[in-house]
Amino acid sequence: MRVKRGIVRHRRHKKIRALAKGYRGMRRSTFVKANEAVIRAGTNAYVSRKLKKRSFRALWITRISAALKMKGIRYSVFIDQLTKKKVGLDRKTLSELAIHHPEVFGKVVEMVGAK
Repeated sequence: MRVKRGIVRHRRHKKIRALAKGYRGMRRSTFVKANEAVIRAGTNAYVSRKLKKRSFRALWITRISAALKMKGIRYSVFIDQLTKKKVGLDRKTLSELAIHHPEVFGKVVEMVGAK
């Protein structure tokens, strides 16, 4: 007796087409094209999650550097002093302090004593 795949195949195709919802043309309706598009989209999403972390770190560094430039201090010197004094503030926190609480950021810079 042969195996008929009607229900199983229909469910699998339906799942892929649901993931391709919102795509244009045959990429939405045809299983083969939708499957290709969904696989590619998943790959791009995975890569972009890594790139997002990289670009946010670059943004934080730029913000901290700009805030330090107004105080006449170089970023590299400041970070070096932070690590030597064992201050546990990360770049995200420092950039938020520099933008929203400049007086607190100023105190951190004074405490570190980067000159």
